[in-house]
Amino acid sequence: MGYLNAKAVILLSGGVDSATTLALAYAQGFELYALTFRYGQRHDAEVRAAEGVARAVGAVQHVVQTIDLRAFGGSALTDAIEVPKSDSVEQIGGGIPVTYVPARNTIFLAFALGYAEVIGSTDIFIGVNAVDYSGYPDCRPEFIVAFQRLADVATKAGVSGASIKVHAPLISMSKAEIIREGMRLGVDFSLTHSCYDPMPEGLACGHCDSCLLRRQGFRDAGLVDPIPYAMGGS
Repeated sequence: MGYLNAKAVILLSGGVDSATTLALAYAQGFELYALTFRYGQRHDAEVRAAEGVARAVGAVQHVVQTIDLRAFGGSALTDAIEVPKSDSVEQIGGGIPVTYVPARNTIFLAFALGYAEVIGSTDIFIGVNAVDYSGYPDCRPEFIVAFQRLADVATKAGVSGASIKVHAPLISMSKAEIIREGMRLGVDFSLTHSCYDPMPEGLACGHCDSCLLRRQGFRDAGLVDPIPYAMGGS
């Protein structure tokens, strides 16, 4: 598609969406430079998942960057706030949930912007979507458009006319559509991790918003979720 051997930075959390995004970039002919964050989240499972996905898809380089958003807290993922649990997607509350990490995608994309400039990449991929997005403001098309404007004026590449393009290929897709696309691209979803609050042994809880949206997505896609869940969460 015209991108053969071009470098792309892909934000990789280790979940369904970012794994599919990584595979999409690979299918378009990009060399993959994956970027994952230890940001003070409750567990390391998603980082381990990201490492497995990066290896499986064939990333040229995988950087795991440590930052500590626990210094600010304000989220159930980085603070002593209970992760909400429900029995179905229909029970998920409205509004912006307590699992929203303040400015997380802005921070992650800023790091990706710096990484892209250093390696000579003009493309960044992020796996946000605005359909099954749990109410996060930094997963909306408006956010991506605004960050693109920032990239155009805040970098040497941007002011030199070689704009760094922010791609959000899943932005208008449902979870089921993302899963089907990942399957088409050969993503091994058994390597991925989505749970906000896994059990001590690493099993997904099955009842946090992220688990519920994932499980519903696989059901809607007519597929079986390949990861194990804790007893009572399957």
